[in-house]
Amino acid sequence: MTGSQIAKGGFNNEQEVADKFNNWKNDVDAQKWLEIMMYNLDEIESVRAVKFGGRGYKSDVFIRIEIAKKLRENEPEPLENIQVKLVSGDKGFNQVEKKKVEGYLKLWHIDSEIEQLLKLYDGELPAREGSRDSRRMFVDEFSAEEQEKLKNFFQKNIIMIISDIIRGRGRFAAEWTLVINKNDDYKWCLMAVNEAISIYAGDCQVKFTDKGNIRLGNITLQRKGGDNGADSANMLQFKADPMMLFGI
Repeated sequence: MTGSQIAKGGFNNEQEVADKFNNWKNDVDAQKWLEIMMYNLDEIESVRAVKFGGRGYKSDVFIRIEIAKKLRENEPEPLENIQVKLVSGDKGFNQVEKKKVEGYLKLWHIDSEIEQLLKLYDGELPAREGSRDSRRMFVDEFSAEEQEKLKNFFQKNIIMIISDIIRGRGRFAAEWTLVINKNDDYKWCLMAVNEAISIYAGDCQVKFTDKGNIRLGNITLQRKGGDNGADSANMLQFKADPMMLFGI
């Protein structure tokens, strides 16, 4: 289920989202969020929300919801993981994931040839002679055979890859995506993460851009760059526009 609303107040960080959930009895936005998450407000006894911090999880806010005991029938208290995206303006690509190639090898079963191409692409390996950027290579600088192999790898695994970079895996994988546009009117949009994945996946096609980067549906993969040329610039960076979830 999806919800979109003009919020009544400003948002500056994820902690404020947690605070709104904790104040759900008096907060209209939190009440609407809980209803979108398929909760009956009359059955809720308490809501406890905690902001995650700096652990690499895809979720930003962890919520424990206590339902009236007579309705629970010995079931555990519901737990919800929410990722929060704070944006400004009607467009704006946000980093949703960044890692060196090593971080994906086992996760995506990357073979040695694809590993080498990706490390050439993000600058972990020295660029070949003749590359237009001495720090790295672009997809269009690979041979036609190499480009085809790279495209086939991403096309075969596109849904798994998008799911991993948006939802994540394990206990703290995101279940809901909350996008807050911090414009003057403060719009928000809440949806199940599977719906967000479907929107980001778009036509589920892998394409190479005119700039020599990679597109997975509506997600861009590029070299991270920046950091004054430090080694941390040599990472794969996935970027997406959270405002797509508003249907803009």
